[in-house]
Amino acid sequence: MSPGSGPFAGRPLLRRALPPVVALVFVVVSTIAGFVGLAGVGVIEAAYWVISPTEVGLYFGGRAGPERAAKALAVLSRVGLVVVGFWLGQTVVAALFGGQITEELKRVQQQRTIGTLSEHVVVCGYGMFGQTVAERLEGDRRVVVVERDEDYVAAAERDGHLVVDGDARQEASLERANVGAAATVVAAIDNSNVNLQIAIVTNQLAPEAELIVRIGDRIYESTARRAGADVVVIPEVVSGDDVADHLRAVE
Repeated sequence: MSPGSGPFAGRPLLRRALPPVVALVFVVVSTIAGFVGLAGVGVIEAAYWVISPTEVGLYFGGRAGPERAAKALAVLSRVGLVVVGFWLGQTVVAALFGGQITEELKRVQQQRTIGTLSEHVVVCGYGMFGQTVAERLEGDRRVVVVERDEDYVAAAERDGHLVVDGDARQEASLERANVGAAATVVAAIDNSNVNLQIAIVTNQLAPEAELIVRIGDRIYESTARRAGADVVVIPEVVSGDDVADHLRAVE
């Protein structure tokens, strides 16, 4: 799975915090299970021992049982909790000083804004073609850029666009762009095969939206039409036509 897809797409802080949180849960659950198995106590009492390991010694005072094993488990559990606590704390501190929490909040707010849009334009890919389309629409239509490359994501945000950090071939990424309410979707990536895949997914999620597909060669035009494209753009052909029109005007 690519970094731009999955449940934590666009959430770098959550991706970084997930491992220490999972480790914390593992230490707590395994310790509780160990106490239950060794001492035969209930889950609630075993959970209390995790918080207050001195209770282990008091419990076995005068009772037969694997006291040493239970105490060893209590020590290992406390060491594990300290290590995981430092790990989680370091992740949070790094996020604070690295600006990730601010970035995370910004992306959450941005996602809420995208969810309120309608009749907007979704531009898939922020290469030269996608940038040109988004720039020309600036001030006239709301644009949501779907892009997986971190550098292009940053560029789109600097240019003032709403951005979904993800792979436009994935349904989840297009749904985060609120594609179902979009008026137009532009498959603008510099790769004909990728744009055809985007067209197929878009046609399923937003059949009423106008679909504009960029392709690199005429041989893909019929395929793009079958994939649901309303408009097929071949930049080299368009550029050639513009030059020819210019030369005719000069004559």
